[in-house]
Amino acid sequence: MPRKRIDEVVVLVTSGSRKEARRIARTLVGEKLAACANIVGAPVESIYRWKGRIETAREILLLVKTSRRHFRALERRIRELHSYDVPEIIALPIAAGSAGYLRWIEDSFQDCCNRAE
Repeated sequence: MPRKRIDEVVVLVTSGSRKEARRIARTLVGEKLAACANIVGAPVESIYRWKGRIETAREILLLVKTSRRHFRALERRIRELHSYDVPEIIALPIAAGSAGYLRWIEDSFQDCCNRAE
């Protein structure tokens, strides 16, 4: 039977260092707030406005796979772990995907405590 709505999302998170990105990724997966977190190998160059100035930074990008129902708990945990005052935490809906992969993401939360909102 086809799925009616895809509940899974990809969350973008940037970090100031690979060490911090790895710590955030391991914590999120370990606490079953995320099924998977990819750390993009090369730093990304970010250009942004901060406190009235245009800034440039080399950052590490995390691609985190989770579900909509786990997003609020995941966001709270990232804020606790992150060194930035205002970390990038952006959830993008998954429009389509391999049925097996989407099921795997969903199944990753089977034994998870009820931390979601």
